[in-house]
Amino acid sequence: MTAWLDRLTGRVTMYRLVTVLLGVTALGALGLSSVGRLAYDPLELLASAAVALASTLAANRVFSLVFRTNPHTESSVITGLLLFFLFLPSSEPYYLGTLALAGLLASASKYLIALRGRHILNPAAAGATLIAVLQLPAAGWWVATGALLPFTIVGAFLVLHRTRRLAMGAVFVAVGGTLLVVRLTSGGQDLAGAVSTTLTSYPVIFLAGFMLSEPLTMAPRRWQQLAVAALVGVLFEVPLAIGPVFLSFETALVVGNAVAFLFGQRRGIRLLLAGRRQLTPTAWEFRFQPVRPVGFRPGQYMEVTVPHERPDSRGSRRMFSISSPPARGGPVTFALRMPEPGSSFKRALLELPDGAEVRGMSVGGDFLLPRDPGKPTLMIAGGIGITPFLSQLTAERAAGRDRDAVLVYLVSSVEELAFRDELSGERVLLVSPTRPDSLPDTWRHIGAGPLTGELLAAEVPDLGSRAVLVSGSPAMVAQARAAARGAGVRRVATDYFTGY
Repeated sequence: MTAWLDRLTGRVTMYRLVTVLLGVTALGALGLSSVGRLAYDPLELLASAAVALASTLAANRVFSLVFRTNPHTESSVITGLLLFFLFLPSSEPYYLGTLALAGLLASASKYLIALRGRHILNPAAAGATLIAVLQLPAAGWWVATGALLPFTIVGAFLVLHRTRRLAMGAVFVAVGGTLLVVRLTSGGQDLAGAVSTTLTSYPVIFLAGFMLSEPLTMAPRRWQQLAVAALVGVLFEVPLAIGPVFLSFETALVVGNAVAFLFGQRRGIRLLLAGRRQLTPTAWEFRFQPVRPVGFRPGQYMEVTVPHERPDSRGSRRMFSISSPPARGGPVTFALRMPEPGSSFKRALLELPDGAEVRGMSVGGDFLLPRDPGKPTLMIAGGIGITPFLSQLTAERAAGRDRDAVLVYLVSSVEELAFRDELSGERVLLVSPTRPDSLPDTWRHIGAGPLTGELLAAEVPDLGSRAVLVSGSPAMVAQARAAARGAGVRRVATDYFTGY
């Protein structure tokens, strides 16, 4: 089931997936309205949707011209759709004007409440909060209705599954939902009715799936993300006010965004391109020299921005696992697939001249080796998923730690085998369609695949005593994790190369 969902959602970028899911929900609302299942008529829905989208798209275009950046159209569409679901539908000019102002303020927040080109607050939540502060008609979160609940649940689940943030969403729903149920039952409602009211009248599912999960406003470490989710869950239920102004659910998210920002990298990371090399027919390595030393732990990722002309729907930012070990003053390297045809981002990266500057926006991730260097480890890498393991193994050897590590390396062909020289001293079990003509002494070809629990148990007899880490594409990770669990492993750390 997991592999099927990964294939289904992995066919498009995260921006496109969120856009499609919000669009389907909007069409569902229009259909329900046409048969009398919603309190708003189709004209009100169409007018509000048109104003929300037009205002965010137009404002984003204007601000991008003022700040001389490339507008991210699909991000603006998502913001417009979110505002459409937050503000009560209407065809009256006054309310439509308020919605247009919300779109303007939301777009402005991306540029004005930002650091190094990275917005700090969820734009839709920021726009809605500012509308409340101005004492204009506040967000009503009309998406929280029983008629739309099936669309919301499915959409939120798919987004959280694709981004691997189901635990974070569950924490928010559990904390916020439980507090709501307690308040409703304390007010005299029975338990079943309180649970039903929480799910059908409060936007717990929608906020968790479509807004709390936004990667640009998320804390870098998993425990931090869970802590922020719990905080937003508490604030979701606690009434917030500034003087006579009542602040609604969106303000809880804004506060959570601010806390997440404090957890993250706040100093700019300037990287100068020092060179590149082709690793395989479809993979390249890029080496950057930081202007100032960059702190990270082996296995973590960095978000990199490469501004360029006419960016495609995926925009000008990417998150890449760092393939180099931490070294004060040393280079930072990334290895990535460069398929044909590639994205505008990757084409721009490949065309950068030596010495060109790019910016790192944040460092994060929890894909780390066990703290105890005496803990044996099994690493399973698929293709370019080798990058975090290269950082980890190189760092271990540089520190003089002789960690007992076995690397299972899966490649689609012998030609796609990267970092052979760098890993020549490691214990590697290679899975590839054909056996290479020669292998380092510590390597062994164990078959053409697929990777199964039986094969793992046979090749790594002490598998049950090892920490297991898997890195690669979502489909590969799902298959390798299933194989490890089939061999008796209870816990598997995973690193999904999903993109956004």
